Amino acid sequence: MVTVSTLGSHCAMQLLKGAKDEGLNTLLVCEKRRMSLYRRFSFIDKIVPVDSFADILNEPCASEIQNTILIPHGTLISQLGSEDIEGIKVPMFGNKYILKWESDRDLKEQMMREADLPVPDTVNSPDDIDDMVIVKRQGAAGGKGYFMASNTQEYHTRRQSLIADGVLSASEPLYIQRYISGVLAYLQFFYSPIRDEVEFFGCDQRHESDIEGISRIPASNQVISNTPSFNVIGNSPLVLRESLLDEAYKMAERFVDAARRLASPGMNGPFCIEGVYDADARFSAFEFSARIVAGTNIYMNGSPYYDLLFNESISMGRRIGREINSAAEAGRLDIITT
Repeated sequence: MVTVSTLGSHCAMQLLKGAKDEGLNTLLVCEKRRMSLYRRFSFIDKIVPVDSFADILNEPCASEIQNTILIPHGTLISQLGSEDIEGIKVPMFGNKYILKWESDRDLKEQMMREADLPVPDTVNSPDDIDDMVIVKRQGAAGGKGYFMASNTQEYHTRRQSLIADGVLSASEPLYIQRYISGVLAYLQFFYSPIRDEVEFFGCDQRHESDIEGISRIPASNQVISNTPSFNVIGNSPLVLRESLLDEAYKMAERFVDAARRLASPGMNGPFCIEGVYDADARFSAFEFSARIVAGTNIYMNGSPYYDLLFNESISMGRRIGREINSAAEAGRLDIITT
């Protein structure tokens, strides 16, 4: 029987519960400080304690996960560099080589433009800021350290504030993107190389502190002493207008095609196209995540869109488990792992 493994963070509970529901064995690599949380759940067959998630590269943890399929999520990307991830010998669900395209802002933009996604303009230098921009860190930072600026001076002031607070390092490269106003939407998909089909899983919105709290303060009282944070605290569901679904599918299909051309073997498994709908319901894509996103946790009992596709309630974690079982039965685990 196949065993799946993952890191004890982000969406581990959803992943391992879904795997167990599909009859798979489960293993969790868990920081010792979080052991008390995950010991509560019977669907986790084995817990491997580590001091830090970087220990996944070393013994004895490397041997413990040797005969498993490792499912990556945002914590793996934030804790390890691309070279370390690509050097992991354990079979990894999806495509571990595309994760560096997510972690590097320039590669990410290249992939999105290759997919003909409507991407906001990039501002190449702080000196070129002449309108509202959002400034982002590299990799899966969960929004921490992001900030907005409307001119060059404001950029430098807020960057220095975050450096002084220890959020950013002085040498850390930042990515500047035109800010698009509208309804945030994180579009969740799954591509199955077995079925050769893109599936729309669901949609979520992120709740970010403390920028979200500021929006509830009247403008006359918004005297902000510190640089507001975009740190993600949680997620809530969003159901799109049905008329928007066709374009969502088309964007995802173009993204899968682009990933196949640029990052072989392509975008296998779960992914997310993240952006905003403007007043005319036009979508601008400012990010993608080339793996499962934490927003799928809101659908642990199943997505309404997956109910339409499969006539049953399936979480993203369970969808991954089902894909692993289908590949194992066909003797084709090689096409769903790298």
